[in-house]
Amino acid sequence: MALILVATAPPATAARPTPAYDASPFASIPSLATSRTDRLRPGAERRIAAIHWLRTTSAGATVLVSPAYAGDPSTGDRWAGFFASLVHGTELGLLTAYIATPAEINTICPDAIGCYSSNRLWVSDEPSGGISPQMVAAHEYGHHVANNRANPPWIAVDSGAKRWATAMNVCSRTRSGTAYPGDEGAFYTLNPGEAFAETYRVLNGYGADQWDVVDTSFWPTQVALDAARADVLNPWTEAATQTLRIHVTHARAWTGRISTPLDGSLAVTTTTGGVDLQLRSADGKNVLVRGSWRSSGGKSIGYQVCGERSFVLRVASAGPRRLKLRVTEP
Repeated sequence: MALILVATAPPATAARPTPAYDASPFASIPSLATSRTDRLRPGAERRIAAIHWLRTTSAGATVLVSPAYAGDPSTGDRWAGFFASLVHGTELGLLTAYIATPAEINTICPDAIGCYSSNRLWVSDEPSGGISPQMVAAHEYGHHVANNRANPPWIAVDSGAKRWATAMNVCSRTRSGTAYPGDEGAFYTLNPGEAFAETYRVLNGYGADQWDVVDTSFWPTQVALDAARADVLNPWTEAATQTLRIHVTHARAWTGRISTPLDGSLAVTTTTGGVDLQLRSADGKNVLVRGSWRSSGGKSIGYQVCGERSFVLRVASAGPRRLKLRVTEP
């Protein structure tokens, strides 16, 4: 993941995102970057192993400090305290933070002043290009949060954690071509994974007046900040399943409304044969999907919720009957 700071003013309202990104106008702007495992420099793991890091485990965080900073024995504890001061959950205990010199960072991260890779992050103890190391670290920790959150059927580190991604319409934007999850290339500024990390940085009060990295359409509204905070403190872990006991009357059809506050996978199943299942739009007018036969008997519906907050479920039968529906919502 690469994060490029671009000098723009925060908008009063979100601007319309552009479908492409041209990095050339910003070649002289200092970059603040993160990298996933596949984006570390070649040979980075070997260079990391060759450095005799000074280990500190404090405040729930593990910090490894470059020997170049050995003159200040408080460095490890200071950074451990910093990470513990961020809005965090149990993922803090999974983090290993490397505090390296800018020169060391340059040998590990591609064109970056910070990296994140599978529960490990690298930042310097020195500012770079006017960017504070705490600002870099807050962004990086945002990737760490997402890396330890679930957002099926998507990958949270690419799309953002579930509540935030829902609030920012990442699914529908991806379908319409105005968001590109995980894109570290031409559509970098429209990458919601980077936008989530930036939102997390702002949530923690670092550079709250700066929004230069990703498109202004991801500007962190209060709704977005609240969703991100909830993703950190109360992580989404699994879909909710409920059993509905319904009665198809002489009218031969039953309809009910399903609420879907979050985007993700919706499933409806019944083990009863001889029924017709339909998932309809919220106004009940459009049939979105019909139930299909299950090998074990009965019918099922699978649907990807993408911006819709409710649906109408219709069950039809040749005659009156009672049956159970198993509904799994994101």
